[in-house]
Amino acid sequence: MQVHSLDIPEVKLVTPRVFSDDRGWFSETYNSQAMQAAGLDMNFVQDNQSYSASAGTVRGLHYQAPPFAQGKLVRVLRGSILDVAVDARKGSPTYGQSVSATLSAAGAEQLWVPIGFLHGFITLEPDTEVFYKVTNYYSRECDGAVRWNDPELSVGWGDFANAAHLSEKDERAPLWSEFESPFTY
Repeated sequence: MQVHSLDIPEVKLVTPRVFSDDRGWFSETYNSQAMQAAGLDMNFVQDNQSYSASAGTVRGLHYQAPPFAQGKLVRVLRGSILDVAVDARKGSPTYGQSVSATLSAAGAEQLWVPIGFLHGFITLEPDTEVFYKVTNYYSRECDGAVRWNDPELSVGWGDFANAAHLSEKDERAPLWSEFESPFTY
């Protein structure tokens, strides 16, 4: 398993080893000891999975506020996504900045999005399935979002963003300037 920091070092790209032969392939997608050896101490309590029928489906930018804040380990089971994390930790030198990575089922990459970051993705292919492990339980009262295409955040969503498919929640999400972050650095 390889773990690499992105431009915001707390966000990590995790690439498990894939063993292939004439029957197909095998991959160990999560190993607590390997993650701890890479400096990531995670305690997952819930798994989530989403399916998006259309390319250009946007989910995000979402967060869970304390006391139900969540770290997420995201991977794609089918299709591909552009996965985005925005630093929402007040006082952070990278506050308001984003990083992204393309994740695909074929590539087996995963993205670690720690507590204190907004998270979202856009599907790059139809019939995309995303699976993520989280470090805390979902709470409706702590659920929040920031507008996915807020120009102040300058997230590079790519070509599909022009015809994005959104939920009502994501369409109505507040702008970054209206967001009072519950996270500190």
